[in-house]
Amino acid sequence: MTTLTTAPGCPAPDARTTPATRVTPQGAAWLASASAHPRSTLALWQARPAAPAVLPCGTAFDVVNVPLVLGRRVLGLLRAEGPGSGPVAAHRGRLLLFAAPGTAHRLPALLAWEEWGGSRTAPAPLCHGRGDAVTVPPLAAVPGPSRWLVAPDTRTPWLPGPEALLWAFVRAARHTGPTTDLGISIFPSADPDANVYDVSKRR
Repeated sequence: MTTLTTAPGCPAPDARTTPATRVTPQGAAWLASASAHPRSTLALWQARPAAPAVLPCGTAFDVVNVPLVLGRRVLGLLRAEGPGSGPVAAHRGRLLLFAAPGTAHRLPALLAWEEWGGSRTAPAPLCHGRGDAVTVPPLAAVPGPSRWLVAPDTRTPWLPGPEALLWAFVRAARHTGPTTDLGISIFPSADPDANVYDVSKRR
């Protein structure tokens, strides 16, 4: 497991304020194993440790891509009450939850069974699996729009599967109101060109 994984009662890192964590050589080897050419990928990272990289999903890992606020809630539940998390990255206003291969195929069906994505819940996550690729943050702990919150530090990190993520998503929706943490509103957005009248003064 990764260093920051499965610590019951441990709060989730806040993607807005938590500094980046550094990928260890063992973690880099695991990430590179997703590539068709692991050795050349590692060589490129050694030459440019502050550069992000694009890796294919579906073999070493899948990725569940969610908005930051929802992702932090899901991550907090996994870490405080669930089995823990795998590596986690923040990338341009989204949270990337690294998951077991096959999760991208199975999780959407499980969420659909729970009627996820309706008016009472957040939008469905983006699931990246076989045939997809994601941008991963630099190995070095550098500030910026793409960084590791829970960096991989072993060649065999534990990764949550679709059932664990389903549990966390459902609890995240159940324990937040329709207008609170998840940024969901039960009312449609106002038309900016609409005429608004103060009816409180009418007789």
